[in-house]
Amino acid sequence: MERVICLLIGYVFGLFQTGYIVGKIKHIDIRKQGSGNAGSTNAVRVMGWKAGAMTFAGDVLKCVLAVLLVRYLYRDTDMTLLLGMYAGFGATLGHNFPFYLKFKGGKGIAVLAGLVVSTGFLLVPVPLAAFLIAVIFTRYVSLGSLLAATMFFLEIVLFGVQGNLDLGAKYLPELYLLAGVIMALAWIRHRENIKRLLAGEENRFGSKKK
Repeated sequence: MERVICLLIGYVFGLFQTGYIVGKIKHIDIRKQGSGNAGSTNAVRVMGWKAGAMTFAGDVLKCVLAVLLVRYLYRDTDMTLLLGMYAGFGATLGHNFPFYLKFKGGKGIAVLAGLVVSTGFLLVPVPLAAFLIAVIFTRYVSLGSLLAATMFFLEIVLFGVQGNLDLGAKYLPELYLLAGVIMALAWIRHRENIKRLLAGEENRFGSKKK
């Protein structure tokens, strides 16, 4: 039951569609412009850097707040870290599939960033470095996003195997599975980007959408 509650808490927080709200303030439906995505990359493309930064910050924060709330509510359990991951997963689902926008949201990478931060600062450097290196050298935000999601999953497994996570061993397989699902969802949401990357047709950050 705790898992379901944490998933629902995360989903409710994830429903706060920052990009869509910022767009509406500017009288723009971001889902109908640029790539049609409600995330921060498209917000930058359509509305500029300021709006993109606001979108990114809002999407990161909603995940962090969801995880913090869950950790507070279940602070006396021995699986707080796992329940926080459920909250992060719920926030990702709410962000990607908001029911009130016909389930058309973002791709969950900014939310993933919030999950990485709220899981533990020791987990931040590798996904962040993977993202920045990919974007700086290729200008493919999608590639950086996929690498960051993959690195987060690998870190969770590595840290868990080494005993560096504040979680009982009996919960580790479930944590690995959940982190793997989050990574897989990121890849699924980027499937069109992957096709364009393989075809050499993906849009580079800073260039006009083809």
